[in-house]
Amino acid sequence: MVTTAAELARAVRGGELDPVEVTRRALDRIAAADPVVGAFRLVRGEQALAEARALAGRADLAELPLAGVPVAVKDVAEVTGEYAQWGSRAFPDIPATADHDVVRRLRAAGAVIVGLVRVPELCVWPMSDGPDGIARNPWEPAYTSGGSSGGSSAAVAAGMVPIAHGTDGLGSVRLPSAMCGLVGIKPGAGVIPETIAPGWYGMSTHGALATTVADAALLLGVLAERPELADLTEPGESRIAVSTRVPLTRAPVPGPLRAAVGRVGDLLATAGHRVVPDTPRYGVEPVAGILARWFAGPAAQVAAEGLDPALLQRRTRVHVRVGQVLRGAGLVRPGTANRWIARAEEFFARHDVLVTPMLATLPPKARRWHERSWPANAFPSIRLAGFAGLWNLAGYPAMTVPVGRHPATGLPIGVQLVAAPGGEARLLGLAAYLERVNPWPRTPGTP
Repeated sequence: MVTTAAELARAVRGGELDPVEVTRRALDRIAAADPVVGAFRLVRGEQALAEARALAGRADLAELPLAGVPVAVKDVAEVTGEYAQWGSRAFPDIPATADHDVVRRLRAAGAVIVGLVRVPELCVWPMSDGPDGIARNPWEPAYTSGGSSGGSSAAVAAGMVPIAHGTDGLGSVRLPSAMCGLVGIKPGAGVIPETIAPGWYGMSTHGALATTVADAALLLGVLAERPELADLTEPGESRIAVSTRVPLTRAPVPGPLRAAVGRVGDLLATAGHRVVPDTPRYGVEPVAGILARWFAGPAAQVAAEGLDPALLQRRTRVHVRVGQVLRGAGLVRPGTANRWIARAEEFFARHDVLVTPMLATLPPKARRWHERSWPANAFPSIRLAGFAGLWNLAGYPAMTVPVGRHPATGLPIGVQLVAAPGGEARLLGLAAYLERVNPWPRTPGTP
């Protein structure tokens, strides 16, 4: 079994493990597993070993929260000497001269950046594939590992690294985490500070993927520069609502996904929390606002980066053209977000936490989705993510935790926990309780 990030860091701080040996073992695991899983776009073999050797000589090694921990970074964040490709051949391969904010924080905390992991083009889709590979689910490689942080989820679930960085604009940390049996957390808006404006009209934020709640909290604390988030405390009695109603469409949710929500509700009720069925007043408008930003966000990025649309995949070209029309018509309006936030505030005045399925449908198969048409990609994407994007639009913290396995496919099932702004610690505390009373296998083949 792969050691957790917390265990690795503790051993390195105490001098029981050498950061170079820890990094070498991670690189060996990547070499063994990634030809099947396809998580990495770039493995930084020699560079990572050099970083580990330098880390071993740091005077503050015994104080670093991620001392010697191998970490995968989503291929959207600049790493000095590498280039962020964003899953697209439209991006120039010009090496970055400085680290992104989150990469800088990871290094300062003692992490070793072992590689950049695969994403779909411009992070638009919940399936992470491209001309150079497909990120597959380590639990069942016939299925996708999700997206857009699909390389991150595949790398962690396969045991190649204990934790990974991700970003979440419409569920891109939570969806792949749920598919791959991981803990994935998207904090509230502004919790992880950046020197550049968040993407997708403020809906996107950085997040953490891990096999344990403690590791997810540890990584989130580093990314947010808030170490207190790593101190897990189960909250006192909370007002918890459970709902399995898909926003807008009310499409049927597969039985095992509904049952997982019911199980979590029962476990939390047994712990003394007040659990009741209730659903926010979703309405049509916030869904329309999400869709407008889903189109317009990538279009704004193409314009800002000066990318050549002819170099984009055909599905992305269609997506960007629609986004350009929406931007030109002024249809990305702050009012849609503000009105939805007012409804969310109304709901969370009655409840502390909302529990829903994380996925609205079963995960897609692992295919060369980038070769298919826009409708062939868009319709399964929209159906899958029905519970996710509303909380990006609101800027509320949300996370997913594993609950069980699907009886037919054997794939993990995750549920979503949502809280009002400032509720990250409450979510992590509830997730830690669920992990204690309903433990999950951390990687395939482990008890």
